[in-house]
Amino acid sequence: MAVTTEIIRSYRAPRDVLRQQLHAGVREDRALVYLYAACLIILVSRLPALARQAHLDPSVPLEARIGGALLAWLFIMPLVFYALAAVSHLVARMLGGQGNWYSARLALFWALLASSPLWLLLGLIDGLIAAGPARGIVGAVCAAAFVTFWAAGLRETETAPVGA
Repeated sequence: MAVTTEIIRSYRAPRDVLRQQLHAGVREDRALVYLYAACLIILVSRLPALARQAHLDPSVPLEARIGGALLAWLFIMPLVFYALAAVSHLVARMLGGQGNWYSARLALFWALLASSPLWLLLGLIDGLIAAGPARGIVGAVCAAAFVTFWAAGLRETETAPVGA
């Protein structure tokens, strides 16, 4: 199935989507693509806010802001997410989880990718409206979707181990 279809389906049945991906076998390349696609979408979602900030405070040019965001989201954050997935697997293991390293990574990376459409909406609000109640509400919805997808994914992966 197409990734976009699976993202939409994640909003209705996140555990089913992840279960289907786990049954497709251990595919580290797929997990890495999910991570980088999510990070790229989040980077793109930050661009309107960066343009707004550069317009309001020209002491730091837009190119420098974009360069910093590029470094953060395409080089540093993937490493952070790998570490976060490892920590989540260790915590789940201490609590009796039966999953593996790959399934913990897939749960986190898929949660990022599945919540990325909301990040795009948040980026538009940051660029057009900036701070305010709309930004707070959409930010809370974005965070709640990510946490829900990740928790459902971890629950699925740590209770039904698949692969190595």
